[in-house]
Amino acid sequence: MTDTDEHGRPEPPVAGDETATLLGYLEFHRATLAWKCADLDAAGLATTVGASAMTLGGLLKHLAYVEDNWFSWSLHGRERSAPWNTVDWKADPDWDWHSAAEDDPDELREFWAESVRRSRTLVDEALASSDAGLDRLAGRGWSDGQTPSLRWILVHMVEEYARHNGHADLLREAADGATGE
Repeated sequence: MTDTDEHGRPEPPVAGDETATLLGYLEFHRATLAWKCADLDAAGLATTVGASAMTLGGLLKHLAYVEDNWFSWSLHGRERSAPWNTVDWKADPDWDWHSAAEDDPDELREFWAESVRRSRTLVDEALASSDAGLDRLAGRGWSDGQTPSLRWILVHMVEEYARHNGHADLLREAADGATGE
């Protein structure tokens, strides 16, 4: 059984193995984003801070894209799914950020949550199908010839969420004054 904090976030294992620790921290940071985006209406999800155009809604959609990009497209070498496969990324390289303003708040939160569920399944598949474990290389490499390992992808995802959760703290406080960790 996993302990959770007062915001429902699962506590990473204190003495887990490498895989459990990485997945534990990723789940903690995913739950932090969910907490910061909970119970806000469209105006709350569209709140900005200072000169930045970043919003909580944009964070949700961006991280849904990042989940799909790393775990489906890169790790498993699969083609992009909707809506990512229909976006003209050259016309708007920040489409994930910009288009979130048009999305219903509940549908946007569910869209992100569904991408997280798919990612969990894809990580489980990768770990179950290979004796390489965290050393398993992604199915799709980079243009410079390097190919990241599952370990690298998980560490990168923890970093991605941790960085954006700092933004989420500021945006949530600007939206409705809610503060915390």
